Amino acid sequence: MTKTLFPALLLLFTTFGASAQRASVPLAGNAWITRRSAENSEKISKNGLTGWKDAQTVTTIYFRVEQPGVLKLSLVMTSPSEKSTFKVILGNQSVSKTTTGTTDTLLIGDFKVTEKGYQQVKLQGISKTGYDFGKVNSLIVEGTSAATLSYVKDNQDNRYYWGRRGSSVHLAYTVPENIKDQVEWFYNEVTVPKNMDPVGSYFMSNGFEQGYFGMQVNGPKERRILFSVWSPFQTDNPASIPEDQKIRLLKKGDGVKTGEFGSEGSGGQSYLIYPWVAGKTYSFLIRAQPNAASKKTIFTSWFKPENGKWMLIASFERPNTNSNLKHLHSFLENFQPEMGNLSRTANYGNQWVSDAKGSWTEITKMTFTGDDIANRNYRKDFSGGVKNTGFFLKNGGFFNEFTPLRTSFSRPVNQGKAPLVDFNALP
Repeated sequence: MTKTLFPALLLLFTTFGASAQRASVPLAGNAWITRRSAENSEKISKNGLTGWKDAQTVTTIYFRVEQPGVLKLSLVMTSPSEKSTFKVILGNQSVSKTTTGTTDTLLIGDFKVTEKGYQQVKLQGISKTGYDFGKVNSLIVEGTSAATLSYVKDNQDNRYYWGRRGSSVHLAYTVPENIKDQVEWFYNEVTVPKNMDPVGSYFMSNGFEQGYFGMQVNGPKERRILFSVWSPFQTDNPASIPEDQKIRLLKKGDGVKTGEFGSEGSGGQSYLIYPWVAGKTYSFLIRAQPNAASKKTIFTSWFKPENGKWMLIASFERPNTNSNLKHLHSFLENFQPEMGNLSRTANYGNQWVSDAKGSWTEITKMTFTGDDIANRNYRKDFSGGVKNTGFFLKNGGFFNEFTPLRTSFSRPVNQGKAPLVDFNALP
């Protein structure tokens, strides 16, 4: 071995030696179109990036590394037979490539990562002579840092879809032992900070064993207060629920729309189109009225704007159920995969429960949990804990600070200030 060759081989071994790893990051679960063309032809599907025809289009691929290092990047892609020139960007580093008819793995080059955390690899066209810049299936990442990469690795159980939505995270409240089997009422308050309410967000406030209640951002001009109760008959198709297993609507508030829902379990759904505003605090109240004789339980929900009055959302009767409110929780989720690269957060405060006699008990403890995507570490852009006098949840946007799942937290007591609710005056 010559003296001039040895240092180069030593550097190569150090960077991509025995401990080097290789990871294949599928665009189907880890990429977003972050700048669209006027034609809007580009999309991310189960096959990756397609319709990439405009040089203005930017596609961003996300993954997280736990240690700095040099990463060798390649693209698994099909290029057109005509000439296609594009660039690959990571941080302040950029490599341009020209292809003609590539149908396999195209080596891009080496990129230096100086800090652990989420990385953004961007693809942008420069020029082409054919129809498009090519179809990109996955990003190959090689190097020692690839050993601990976090990304959505597979599509089992439709994980590309769930991964692009982002991790759903939850506050599992600890109800004091002396009342946990007697909870008839559950009160909670939600404040969404300004600019943390992208379309597709569901800020669920009052969750219980049989349903959930909170507020959504359904579109640029539409927001909802949503209350749903699952049927005891387990199915994703509401049409298949037997008549005696259906959720029955007893009453609803003014302007509230009701019906059935499916896809994630099935049952009765109600919602009020309401222009709630980020930065303001909203109150949520639910009640459970079990009937041991009929084996049915009535679940009712009310919503109150800041400095406003209580509004009835809906009252549903659930068959085959004889239960007070149990497994109380809140959660934060994104239900639109195309918005999974944006952050959202909510503050939850002043949680109280009451028995049938109207005796309030404050909830000051919770455990932070997450869904399948979070538990697998496929995405780690989530956090939760205590903020000021309440709890908070945050997810999406590929931020670097995250909270370990199953961590428990306690918030300060509210100096015994129970909510002022006149049960007899509720609509």
